[in-house]
Amino acid sequence: MRYDLVIFDNDGVLVDSEPLSNRLLADYLTELGFPTTIEDSYRDFMGAAAHTVHDVIAERYDGARLPATFDDDFHGRVFASFRERLTAVAGAAELLEFVADRVPYCVASSAHHSWIRTAHEVTGLGPFFTDTQLFSAQDVGRGKPAPDLFLHAAERMGVAPERCVVIEDSPLGVAAARAAGMDVYGYAALTPRERLADATGIIDDLGLLPALL
Repeated sequence: MRYDLVIFDNDGVLVDSEPLSNRLLADYLTELGFPTTIEDSYRDFMGAAAHTVHDVIAERYDGARLPATFDDDFHGRVFASFRERLTAVAGAAELLEFVADRVPYCVASSAHHSWIRTAHEVTGLGPFFTDTQLFSAQDVGRGKPAPDLFLHAAERMGVAPERCVVIEDSPLGVAAARAAGMDVYGYAALTPRERLADATGIIDDLGLLPALL
């Protein structure tokens, strides 16, 4: 193996949650009087920490504030949808099996811990992770594109940043990994390849990663 730690983003890399969560987010913001398409949501919020939604709405709508219960209400909608429809990304389980036999690995996600655990429980990926392998933007002061989350994960896992590789599907995640001094492979499932151009390499099939790692 070329690396001492593999850091996975979760949404869109291991679990196929981005279409579900971004559709729900766009619909909810539109309900609240902030017209948003799913394409808008992908562009503005994919890979970002929860506070980004509040920040963007405030910036675009003259300081408008979302309801105090927005995050909890949105998570409730997402979790209900996850339990009905969420699946693992094709090849994710096989990739985790490959990595688990060879090198330490973890998840570093912009989502809350409860979101990560629910997604793993529903998709059957839970057995691949202990709580010590799950890191959230909740754990640090700044989410992606700041490097804080990836640096935090590497420190907790006891690996130098330059010995880590990140698997990401968002431009924010690629930027965060680069800022952390890590190699990063962009997974171009939903994101146009050109928006992941700063990655070490770009793939559109998780089955290609073992050869790269």
